[in-house]
Amino acid sequence: MYVVKSPLSDADLKTVADALQGALVDLVDLSLVAKQVHWNVVGPRFRSIHLQLDEVVDTARLHSDTVAERAATLGVPPDGRASTVATSSGIDVTPEGWVRDTDAVKTLVDALDAVIARMRERVEATAAPDPVSQDIFIGITADLEKHHWMFQAENG
Repeated sequence: MYVVKSPLSDADLKTVADALQGALVDLVDLSLVAKQVHWNVVGPRFRSIHLQLDEVVDTARLHSDTVAERAATLGVPPDGRASTVATSSGIDVTPEGWVRDTDAVKTLVDALDAVIARMRERVEATAAPDPVSQDIFIGITADLEKHHWMFQAENG
């Protein structure tokens, strides 16, 4: 059922839809990973990392909504269900229980590495078929790379 008709060709829409869906899943999972670590971080740098993790959550949630709404705009129903995120995310499994501050930073650096790499692929994939979606991916990547830099500097 098509409620919204995309201005893109079917082939271009498939490419862009896959990129948007992948980004949605990665961003939802990134917000969950950051929040899980946020609740469980311990150590001398608890407070600063605890607060920094919420900044990642806010960024991921903001961008996941933008991505989902872009998909809907193009007539593609976004899928952010837990089962979809669990089976499609590019982020490794998050450790359970208490997380030392240094391990929390490593977990976020690794998660951001994975998401940024996939976002950069989406930037490339959407360049020709949909520069509007590409622009969204460029903005997301810039924000995630800033978080990545800040977390790397934590353990520098």
